[in-house]
This record gives sequence, structure tokens and C-alpha cells, in this order.
Amino acid sequence: MGADAVSAREGARLAVTSEVGALRTVLLHRPGNELRRLTPRNNDQLLFDGIPWVERAQQEHDTFAEVLRSRGTEVLLLSDLLAETIAVSGAARIQGISAAVDARRLGHTLADELAGFLRGVPARELAEILMAGMTFDELPFGPDHTSLVRRMHHGGDFVIDPLPNLLFTRDSSFWVGPRVAITSLALPARGRETSLTDLIYAFHPRFLGVRRAYESHTAPIEGGDVLLLSEGVVAVGVGERTSPAGAEALARSLFDDDLAHTVLVVPIAQTRATMHLDTVCTMVDADAVVMYPAVRESLCAFTIRKEDDYGGRLGSGRVGISGPDPFLPAAAEAMGIGKLRVIDTGLDGVTAEREQWDDGNNTLALAPGVVVAYERNEMTNARLEDAGIEVLRIPGSELGSGRGGPRCLSCPLSRDDL
Repeated sequence: MGADAVSAREGARLAVTSEVGALRTVLLHRPGNELRRLTPRNNDQLLFDGIPWVERAQQEHDTFAEVLRSRGTEVLLLSDLLAETIAVSGAARIQGISAAVDARRLGHTLADELAGFLRGVPARELAEILMAGMTFDELPFGPDHTSLVRRMHHGGDFVIDPLPNLLFTRDSSFWVGPRVAITSLALPARGRETSLTDLIYAFHPRFLGVRRAYESHTAPIEGGDVLLLSEGVVAVGVGERTSPAGAEALARSLFDDDLAHTVLVVPIAQTRATMHLDTVCTMVDADAVVMYPAVRESLCAFTIRKEDDYGGRLGSGRVGISGPDPFLPAAAEAMGIGKLRVIDTGLDGVTAEREQWDDGNNTLALAPGVVVAYERNEMTNARLEDAGIEVLRIPGSELGSGRGGPRCLSCPLSRDDL
């Protein structure tokens, strides 16, 4: 996206008030060299269940992006936005380098030398390094026998860690109304992702004047755990990635900014298979969800509601907490509807478990009753269609190796109100 595109779009409305309003603008990250850093030795640490075939993953992602464009959605790519941000802002360049070059791990001499080099690198090349990382073998200067750190590392070890999970743009930021929330990612392999999204929202011309909904550097919360059930009603999963403290901090922040009146905090199993709330439940229509049947009856929620404010100071408002109660009726009550329609994934336990693992529940709504889903989840997709949902199928054999579906792969920036 060049300067002309920025100028043409700078008046576009950026706001998200639901999961299913017509999707107008979305942030994606096309798989890149960061995935080529994955090996059998590091893929577990970097949160991938396999070694993806990068060229095929790129083809699958291109298909996904084209499906979105074909339905009228503007697709912004994180790599382009990052390069453009660094090109226009010296402060962004310095902050990006500072977050990537860790003097505590590299020692001050090596860290200072590397940071000095990166300050002179062209914007797009620097963006690539910040995303894909750098090994000791790739250092742009000769061996320094006075650096114990350098002498004690293997050449293939990382000086700057790669960020293969950038693919899942849902987690490092999400929008509530006209504001963006910058998250705090729980696991070390993902911690630096928010430093890049933070730069983009802070310095890119497209986001000039955008205000923050929430920022936390202490209590973990990830975008895959946050569902905008309806305007003013937010569900937050608490499990492997989002903590109770993170959910409470988000709720209070949303209440203080009048972005929500009810937050449902939903405990989920702290396992790889159910790392986020959106791995077991996503919205497919204004009154309908697709849900893993194994949790349909057991999923519960604590309901937090905004009460009278005291003094108007941040964090000073009183909240009321009730529950836990069964999630589905609690959600319907908060949304002001009689009942949520539930579409189960799979006709039997084995099929449902297989398709839940392959992100059958992780759909991205392009409009009410229209979703993008991985083609491999045949039974779930058939059940969605039987329930009147239009399913746009995309390949995902390689994209799914990091355990994430179309919703995980996308961060909506603009949706029509319902």
C-alpha cells in the first residue's frame, strides 16, 4: 500500500462493534521468511505443530486474501504497513530496533554494534529483519573475539528471534468500537509481536488519531480470546493465554471508555487444543455461533457489568460480578435476545474432536450468515450450510500448522454496524 492508497483511504471509518457486521477492512500477514526459520529443533518452542511448506502456505494465504477482496473487503498486509511505518518515522525505527535487540542476552557491546547497523538499514529490509529475525551467521560484521556471547553461540542461533506467529494477526491487537486494543501476549515466543503492531498503530499515517482502548504490559490477554457478541457485549476467554487479571483489566478499561456495558469472562481448558475461546466458539450470524459440542453444556461465564461510577477516574468505576452461569443463556441475556442458535461441529465425538483440532470452529464472518472456513472440515461446513450459513471454503493444510483458522489469521479493522 503506497502513499496514494493511504491518502485515498485516510477518511475511511475504522471501527468494529460486532463479530459479523460486513467486513470492510482487515489486517493480514502473508507468510514469509519467518516460517523458514522453523526446524524440528525449535518448532515446539515457536508454537508450531509441524514444519510448514512455506510456498504452499503463501498460496493458501493468497487464496484467503483474494476471497476477502472478492467480497469487497480491503486487505492490508502487516509487512507493508510495517515497512511504510519505518520509512516515515525515525521514532518507529528506533523503537522497533530497541524491542528486537536485547542487551541482556547479547551483552552491551554486541547489542550496541547491531543496533547501530540496523539504524542505517533501508526500511523494507529492516522490517524483514524485525519479522524474520537474524542468526549469528547473518551478522553484518566480522567475528569479534572479545564478545563472549558471540563465541559461545552457534552460527545458526538467533541474534534476533523470528516471529512465525505474526501470521495470526488476531492476537496482538483487536478493535472495540473506534478504538484499538494492544494486547499482552502470554508466551515468550510471541511477546515481541505487539511491539510491531504498536509501531504501526502509533506512527503509520493510516491510523493517525486512532485512540487506544486498552494497553497492558503485565496481565496477559490475547485477541483470540475476545469475541464482540454484540454492541456493548464482549466475551473474554480465560485459559492458556489470557489470565483472569487480564480479563478484569480489559473489562474495567472498556467500561471506563464506554465501549462496553457487559463483559462475559469464560473459563476454558488450559490446553493446546483450546488455547483461545475462538478455537471452540465463533459467531456466524448475529444470533448464531458454531461451537465444539464437547463444551456446549459445560462452558460457563462470569458476568461483569458496569455500575455507578465514582469520581470518573480511570479504574474507579464500580463493577458487579455474578456467576458462573451457563455461557449460552448468559450470553443471550446480555445480548438482549431470547436464545443463541448453536451449530455443533461434527455428528459424532471423534469427528467433532478432529475438526475442532483443525479449527472447524474458527470461522471468520464476512457478513451476517457468511463465513470463511477451512475446506478440510467437511462435516462442520456441511452443518453450517444446513443451518443456512454460506461457507466460503479455503485451503489450510499448511496455514493450520500453527493451530489457527481464518479468524486467527485476521484482525478486522472496520465492520459495518448491525
